[in-house]
This record gives sequence, structure tokens and C-alpha cells, in this order.
Amino acid sequence: MTSPDKRASAAAPLALDTMVALRSNREIGLTIAEAQARLARDGANEVPRKESQALFRFAKKFWGVSAWMIELIAVLSFVLHKKADLAIALVLLIANAVMSFIQEERALRAVTALRQQLQVTARVLRDGKWSAMAARALVAGDIVRVRAGDLVPADLQICEGTLRVDQSALTGESREIEHSIDALVYSGSTVRRGEASGVVTATGVRSFLGRTAELVESAHPKLHVEEVIARVVRWLVSIVVVLAVMTIGVSMIRGLPLVDIIPISLVLLMSAVPVALPVMFSVSMAIGSMELGRLGVLIARPGAIEDAANMTVLCADKTGTLTMNRLSLEGLLPQPGFSKDNVLTNAALASNEANADPIDLAFLRAATEQKSLPDGPHTIISFLPFSADTRRTEAVVEIAGQRIRVVKGALRTVATAAGLGDAEIAALEATASHAAEGGTRVLAVARAEAADGTSPLRLVGLALLRDPLRPDSRQLLEELRALGIAVKMLTGDALSVAREIGGQLGLGTIVRAPELRVAREGEPSRVGPDDANALMTSEGIAEMFPEGKFIVVKTLQSAGGIVGMTGDGVNDAPALRQAEVGIAVMGATDVAKSAAGAVLTRDGLSGIVDLVKSGRAIYQRVLTWIINKVSQTILKAGFVVIAFLATGRFVISALGMVLLVFMTDFVKIALSTDKVRPSQRPESWNIGPLIRVSIVLGVLMLAETLGLLGFAWHRFGLAADDGKLQTFVFQALLFFSVFSIVSVRERRSFWATRPSRLLALGLVFDVIAGALVGRFGISELKPLPDLQSAFVFGYSAVCCLTLNDLIKSFLTARALRAQSVVASTSR
Repeated sequence: MTSPDKRASAAAPLALDTMVALRSNREIGLTIAEAQARLARDGANEVPRKESQALFRFAKKFWGVSAWMIELIAVLSFVLHKKADLAIALVLLIANAVMSFIQEERALRAVTALRQQLQVTARVLRDGKWSAMAARALVAGDIVRVRAGDLVPADLQICEGTLRVDQSALTGESREIEHSIDALVYSGSTVRRGEASGVVTATGVRSFLGRTAELVESAHPKLHVEEVIARVVRWLVSIVVVLAVMTIGVSMIRGLPLVDIIPISLVLLMSAVPVALPVMFSVSMAIGSMELGRLGVLIARPGAIEDAANMTVLCADKTGTLTMNRLSLEGLLPQPGFSKDNVLTNAALASNEANADPIDLAFLRAATEQKSLPDGPHTIISFLPFSADTRRTEAVVEIAGQRIRVVKGALRTVATAAGLGDAEIAALEATASHAAEGGTRVLAVARAEAADGTSPLRLVGLALLRDPLRPDSRQLLEELRALGIAVKMLTGDALSVAREIGGQLGLGTIVRAPELRVAREGEPSRVGPDDANALMTSEGIAEMFPEGKFIVVKTLQSAGGIVGMTGDGVNDAPALRQAEVGIAVMGATDVAKSAAGAVLTRDGLSGIVDLVKSGRAIYQRVLTWIINKVSQTILKAGFVVIAFLATGRFVISALGMVLLVFMTDFVKIALSTDKVRPSQRPESWNIGPLIRVSIVLGVLMLAETLGLLGFAWHRFGLAADDGKLQTFVFQALLFFSVFSIVSVRERRSFWATRPSRLLALGLVFDVIAGALVGRFGISELKPLPDLQSAFVFGYSAVCCLTLNDLIKSFLTARALRAQSVVASTSR
């Protein structure tokens, strides 16, 4: 017996010549041994990525605002013959570059590893069996099957079937091109309609574009968080520049040498420069991506993690997302003169295993289990796949020398083709409608005893299919609602089916897409207020066309929502690309994967919740960095300037400030690993209220440190010893910075959660290093008595962890309430 996916050799001479030249066979493809030999000889079907040299990437660490500041200080130290300052500046410069390089290399390796898992798959015939494998394993001579929703994995010559492909990746033109037997289809093209088998003619660097490995491209747009921090840093730098200019003016009036003024001015500027920011971002995103990768979520676009934190509504495609996309045969309703076995046999003959279509596989699986396939040899001569235009599949099959025609598809379409009248069709539709109320899908099956048109097409019967819900779908929706995210189910099914599924999922109002102006006219800008309101208040939309999903996403975005979209098919790709958080589920087509920002690699939907929580955790860590940076800049720059105006001295040297900035900024890298509590509501980058909290904290710490300096100025005799003064100020600013991080990392009281082990180690290291500087001194920073160092430590701890922490908790609670109100109003 010949399996249903076997074909009579319909290849034209050119395709046959190609297969002969490549020593391939249409019926069995290549042997596994021959394919492996060719893979070893020709290499993988991919284009090697051009990575910059590691030495060049390391050299770039010495180029940038942060590096320039330290380099300028090193140059000035050399000119002024301050050898100790020069040595320390060089050590800090090199340490900065090494740490940044190591962390970014780790992040690069993590991203590379994740990208390798986002590879395109292909259906390949080897040793006479169809199987799915990574496209990078293809070799010239392989027989490959492609269908609507696929990205062509290599250059192919069609030997059977027809395709309509989008070659915009090659030509920039979006017009679809039709290809039939003997035509060449190039890698990178997107199959829009049809299906075909083809022989691989070229792979990897030998393919037309030489870019197969780049089919799932990771976009690199500027992240919202980077824009927010850029604004904050510009604001801080502006303030520090004003303070520096004022300091230079006062110094010149007082007659201080210019060589003494320039270093401290550079130090003031350095206090506002985010030295550790690039590393902190790289580590945060790398850790988030790696953790999500372990949880079965691959990040194709870095911004997807950030946008997931802000997501307010999730549009979930039903089929393949909320349901298993594994149809099972629920029942058969034969027409008079036919049996259930007749219905199943003909439905299976009108199916194609090579396409891996869920409907086709359901019939083939059931026919195999029930042994309903023809007993004798049978060969499928031709096969026309399902399309939105025909709404059916059709095959010509040869059984025992006789060719028959079998059809399956939408009830009205097939029944009309079979010659049924309106009354008969209405009766069948009533039966289908009753079945649909239970969430069952109804298809019609027909057969003609002759394929040449001499025999009429007769309706054999109806087949009932069901796509069961994923076990975790309802739990997912409940968890998303608990996280403050509205969920809307989008489906092309009839309203009765959608309501049945919606009821099982606990969804509320479900409406028909044609009733909404947004889906009817296709112009988001023309959506009326009533239609937009119905869309916003509904929890499901039925009878949705592919373009309707895209328009729904745009409409929700125009209403102020941050939209997530899940999907698995080519029809979902436009909406996946448009949404801020496009999520391709497991088993999605290559087009859907390439359009999405995240790809689920495990069965189930828990990865969506993991993505949201991970994004919100990263948001909290970045927010902690921003709050701490603002308050610390106010503290350091304000302290240096006010102390200079009050005492006429620079109370901390350029070396002391560089050391301070290095120690405090780089311990903040460990914030990327800190334990945080993800918010129970969508986040917002409207962080103005929280910035005001950080300003208050900065001013409060400035007043406390100035008070400490005033006390120690007289009690500890700092006025008479510049070396001890500089060490005292260094320790004061360092310890205040350390305890400030302990406080601001938690929005409630600082003891509510414990910091991560890495962050705790970083903070302990800073304290120990500061104590050692106080004990032994370094360059112009002279040793302090142990009791004075202990006094500074205790004073800093008490101020930051009692009064400041209490004020922080109170103001943060108010700020978060204000932020929530603003976010709700904007949505």
C-alpha cells in the first residue's frame, strides 16, 4: 500500500534534470548517509555571522564619555607629576574596560546561544520518509515541502505544486509572485499561498541571497528605558555643568591656579556620567534572556522584555494558542448511501501529511487508527491545498488503476459543489450549528467516481472535529488578569464556537468582528467611538479575518494600550509585528516567529506570565538604578560645590572622586541580579513622581553629610589636615552611597526583602575597601583614626536606614499612587 503523501512523478523535464544532476530521487529523496556526507562537504545551510574581533571590541571600552573622563584625569596627573594619581586612574580605566568587556562578552554568548534556537525548520524527504529538521541541515538534492506560512529555507526548484510567494526580502517589492513546476524559488521568500515540493539547488553562501540564517531577525530599536535614562542623565549633566562653571568662576576670583581647578571640574562632571550603565543594561538583559530561555521563552527582540513590563492588554489568537491546535475527530455524519468509514476514508485521501496541517493530520491519524485507508495501492496524482479563496482541499487519487476526485472543506462550499439545493444546505447548516454550540468544527466531504469530470461530485457526509483547550489556558488568563492585564480572544471561528470556548475560559462579552466598524472598513483612523468602546469592553472577537487582527491591535494602541499579541500562523504575522509584545507560540510558522518579539519553545502558555514578570523585575531594577543615580549625583556634586564655597577648599581630590564613582557605580551592576518583587500592575515610564522622590532623598543626604562635615571640621581637627579631610569626605560619601542602595532597592522598608548574594557581596566589598582606605590611606588620602571611621559608618547607617528610609517609603507610596492614576487616565 502506498501512503497518502506519495505522488506520481509529475515533475517536468527541467526539474527531473536537476534531480538527476544532484543524484536525488523524487520518491525517497536523499539517503541519510548521503545527506550527512554532503553536509560535511558543503557545510551548514547558513551564512557565517560577521563578528567584530574581540580585540577591537575591547579597544572600544576606552572610547566614550566615561573613559574620556578618567583618561583626562590620567593625563592631568601625568602633567602635574602626580604618579600615585596616575597609577590609580590607569588601574581604574583598565579595570573598567575589563569588567565591561567580560560582562558584554557573556551577554553576547548568551544571545548567540538563544539565536541558534530560533532556527527555521523544514519538512524534508529522506529515505522515503518526511520529517521536520533544522533548515541549517539541508543540502543540495534534498526534497523539501513548503506551504503557506513558511519561509523558503534554501534555493528550490519546484517539482510539484504551485506557490504564491512574497519576495520582498529579496527585491523590496511586496507584490506576490506565482511559481509553478520548474520555477526557482529563492531562500528568504515567504510563501503566502499554495504548497509545493522542490529540490534544493543551493544552500548557505551559495544561495541567491546568502542569508538563510538571518530569517528570524532581531531588531535593535532604541529601548524606552534608554530614552528615559538619557533624559535623566542630560538633566543631571546640565545641573552639574552649571555647578562646575560656578565653581570655576569662584576659584578664579579667589585666585586658585587653573591646574587645580580643572581636575575637580572634571570630577563634578563625572559624578553625573553613568559609568556602569552600559554594563548594567547588558547584564540585565542577558540575565533576563537567559532566565527566560530556561523557562522556554526565546527573546528575538530585546525590547520585548521591556515592553512586556508595560503591557496592558493581550490579544490571544485562539487556535494554536488557547487551544492545542491538535484537532481530533469527534464524530462522522454520513449522507444516505454512505457509511462513516466512507466519510473518513475520503477525508483522509483529501489530506496531505507533508503539509503537517492540523486538519489533514487529524483525518490521517484517525484513518490510520481505524484502518480506513484503501486496502490496495493508491497514489495521489495531484493535490490542491486549502486557501481562503477556495475554502477546501481537493485531490485526484488513483486506486487500482481508477482515478477519483475527493474534496473536503467548508460545508456550504463543498455542498454547493456537490449540487445540493438551498433547502438541503440549510438543513445541514442547522446540524452544523447545533454541533458548533459545543465548540465542534464541521467539515463536509465529497467524492466523484471519475476525475475527468464525467462523474458528478457527491456529498459523502460531515466530519466533526474538536480542538481542545490547552490545560493551562484558563489558569493563564486568570494569572494575567491578576497582573492587571486585560485579555481578548481573537478567532476566525463562528460566534457560537467562540462563545463556547470563551465560556470554558471564563471570558465575558464576545462579539462578531463584522459588527465592528474597525474590522469592516479596515481603517483604524476611521473607527467610531461606539465601535472602539465595544472593542475595549469585549473579551473576545469572533469571525475575525487576518487583517482584522492587525487592525484590532492598532486600534487598541491608538487608545493608549501597550498591546501583546499571541499567534502561530501566517495570518497572525501582521498583528505580531505591529504589537509591542508579539509572542509566537510553540509550533508557530517561520513567518510568525520572524514577526514576533518572543518565541515560546515549550508546550503551554506559562512562558507568557514568565515574560511579563521578568520584564517587570528588570523594570524595578532599572528604576532602582535611576532613583539611586539621581540622588547620588545631587549628593556628590552638591557636597563638593557647597563645601568648596563654605570652606574655600576642595574637600575631595580628583583621585578620591574617581575612586568613589568607580566603587559606587560598579557595585550597581549587581542590581541586575537583585531580588525584586514584580508589580501586580502594568508598569509605566512616567516616572516623574519617583524622580521627585529621588531628588528629596538626594537633598536630604546632602544636608546630612554637610552636617557631618560641619561637626567633624571642628571636633576632629579636619581644618588643619587636608589629607584627613579628604579621607573623611571620601568615607562619608562612600558609606552614604552604600546604605542608600540598601534603602532604595526596596520600595517599602529596607528590611522587607534581602538583596541578592552578588549585590550583598558588592556592598560588603565597598565597605571593606572604604575601611581599608581609612586605615592605611592612599596617595593624598591620609589614614584616619579607627573611631572616626566607625563614627562615619554608624552615622551613615542611621541616617539612611531610619529617617531617610521612612521618608522614602512614605513618598514612594504616594508617588506610585500618583503614577498609577496618571497611567490609568492615559489608558
